[in-house]
Amino acid sequence: MEELEMVYDLAREGMQASVEHLERELTKIRTGRANPVMLDGVRVDYYGSPTPLNQVANVNTPDAHTLMIQPWEKAMLQEIERAIINANLGLNPQNNGEMVIINVPPLTEERRRDLVKQAKNEAENAKVSIRSARHEALDEVKKLKDNHLSEDLAHDAEAEIQKIHDEFVNTVEKELSAKEADIMKV
Repeated sequence: MEELEMVYDLAREGMQASVEHLERELTKIRTGRANPVMLDGVRVDYYGSPTPLNQVANVNTPDAHTLMIQPWEKAMLQEIERAIINANLGLNPQNNGEMVIINVPPLTEERRRDLVKQAKNEAENAKVSIRSARHEALDEVKKLKDNHLSEDLAHDAEAEIQKIHDEFVNTVEKELSAKEADIMKV
């Protein structure tokens, strides 16, 4: 039935958006290795306008523990340094007159546990969002049932929506366990 397929697609889209958001959030949680994504949230005051760091400078990782930020204008060095400090990432930028260098310190055991908690929190938020998408889809099935959908078809639709929900929750669990292993790896 075409209406049910639309409900399934809607549920999948909402749940997929939750998983994609989780993946983006998990990349922001650092694992002890330098990664340019760590600086994605940093906004630099570029002539009075808050601008993403990657639009005013080139960010590289020459090795696993160093971030190098090469601004396109040398006048931006101190602004970039200030923006990184103000972003509260726990990083200590150093300006050598040409570029900003950040040494990413190795994580302590306590910090690793905190990051795992943060990852679990993000995963739980994704699950809540997935459950919400399931709830919306089930409401749509109820509306269809009130209009013209048979009891059997409605029951099958609810089972299918639950199956879709379970697949996405499993995906979230896999993402979380992979990130947790990555964080705890010394």
